[in-house]
Amino acid sequence: MKRVCVIGAGAAGLMAAYTAACGGNEVIVVEKNEKAGKKIYITGKGRCNVTNDVAPEGFFPNVVRNPKFLYGCIWTFPPSKLMQMLEEGGLPLKVERGNRVFPASDKASDVTKCLEHYCRRSGVTFSFNEKVEKIERLQSTMFDIITDKREIEADAVIVCTGGLSYPATGSSGDGLRFAKEFGLALQPARPALVGIECDMTRLDVQGLSLKNVRLSALRGGKELAGFFGEMLFTHFGISGPIALTLSSLINRENLSDIALRIDLKPALDAATLDKRVLRDLSAYSNRQMAHAVEDLLPRRLILPVLEQAGIAAELPANSLTKGQRERLVVALKGFSLRPLRLRPIEEGIVTSGGVDVREIDPKTMECKKVPGLYFCGEVLDVDALTGGFNLQIAFSTGYAAGKAVCAQK
Repeated sequence: MKRVCVIGAGAAGLMAAYTAACGGNEVIVVEKNEKAGKKIYITGKGRCNVTNDVAPEGFFPNVVRNPKFLYGCIWTFPPSKLMQMLEEGGLPLKVERGNRVFPASDKASDVTKCLEHYCRRSGVTFSFNEKVEKIERLQSTMFDIITDKREIEADAVIVCTGGLSYPATGSSGDGLRFAKEFGLALQPARPALVGIECDMTRLDVQGLSLKNVRLSALRGGKELAGFFGEMLFTHFGISGPIALTLSSLINRENLSDIALRIDLKPALDAATLDKRVLRDLSAYSNRQMAHAVEDLLPRRLILPVLEQAGIAAELPANSLTKGQRERLVVALKGFSLRPLRLRPIEEGIVTSGGVDVREIDPKTMECKKVPGLYFCGEVLDVDALTGGFNLQIAFSTGYAAGKAVCAQK
């Protein structure tokens, strides 16, 4: 029997602790917060999108960073096994749009309760309101975990401290510091799934929500990524599902080289949209352009779109030239925004960056340079899109570490 210290009682930590304890090990979880799963409580707007009901082959296209690193652990502990485990633990689940999985109760707290119950039933000990300050190697096979209250000797340490997003939940970068102190390479921490600040000069659109549009990012005229769905204009720029998703694809780019485009009519190609514009202009031929396109656009977007097309708002619709109409179609199919920066990492749903995966054995999550030291979840340089994928990564990497500890001689 080994003594295992798990640092952090989030999704990865709870899974790692339970799995390690199932192998007959003495497991203690040290958590700086007053309770387990504090970040789980806020996921899915308090409902907890716990995973995505998709087969592994459908999982990896949703991983933005280092999907190959996750092949082994996702295939070993896929969403189906997590769902089975939770339901066998007394937590009924339901699957919603986009294969998103939630507790049937719509209470994130029920997910934490289920996982904590699994842990306690397996003999895991929890120590809350205790912060780990340092991890030291005592000898080739032992660690000394120094907290603000005591010192704990352990045969293995599993670091599940999260990244830098939502620091109020305890994600303050402790795991990154531990990794650095052991000489591990780190990828710079960046915000992921976060709002994008844009140049909003002459744009009075705060609070305007757009549905069924396509947002894309271009560099040198070439599209890097694009997503269809909903977005929201804010006081700083853009947010909403497709903006958050796009942020994860451009967070390692120089944003001064990036242009954002919104296709306001993605269901229509340029030729079809041109015919639609012609019909509207014919129907409202005696109106000024600001009023002739009211059926095409939300009212607050009319002036910005006309401005980008180089068309005066007071121009009579029946005076619009063919060239002006073509520019209007271009503006409708590619309304332009200039990104300035991403919102702060503290606002990101997850952290991109972290412990370089080349430092970690992908089958076990064990540090290659420091046997017995494991890193799981958001502290690693892996992140995915919204939809339950990031939580599943936490659960799968935690499971891999727990299993590896059991197999460790």
